Amino acid sequence: MDTDTPAVSAADSRVRRPPTADERTTLVAFLGWHRETLRVKCAGLTAAQLADRVLSPSGLSLLGLVRHAAETERFWFRTVMAGEPFEGLYAGDGAFDVARADERTVDEAWAAWRREVEFGERFVDEARDLDVAGDEPGEGPVSLRWVLMHLLEEYARHNGHADLLRERLDGVVGL
Repeated sequence: MDTDTPAVSAADSRVRRPPTADERTTLVAFLGWHRETLRVKCAGLTAAQLADRVLSPSGLSLLGLVRHAAETERFWFRTVMAGEPFEGLYAGDGAFDVARADERTVDEAWAAWRREVEFGERFVDEARDLDVAGDEPGEGPVSLRWVLMHLLEEYARHNGHADLLRERLDGVVGL
């Protein structure tokens, strides 16, 4: 397995969020927490388990969530905030469309996610403030603050899905 793939242990590797901090530090810490939560939820599972669609009739899988998170990070930071042309990682809504997977597919998904998270982290670190704006095709101008809040919303919602998927896969709860 690639080093970007979560460890076999589901040990909690999340960094404590600061209870008193400025707005930027707080937003970045909470987003980091939720990013790491997705990794923790997937830790210790096989490629087949990560691709398993255990909530019929939904086609949702943990691997689909990882791929969707990579695509989401890419869109918001590269396209909207940095102004790069959108080049999707997966065709159409293919991020969620994972019926079967092998270790290579899993490693590639984690590597893509890590690349996009690192790009986003660099963008935030280099931004002069949270009022830096990008252009979202459907919304128009959006601030970095708005994007960070939106990503928090995205991860929180999908980590809830990950909770249900993980419990159905192997009974593990509360990660």
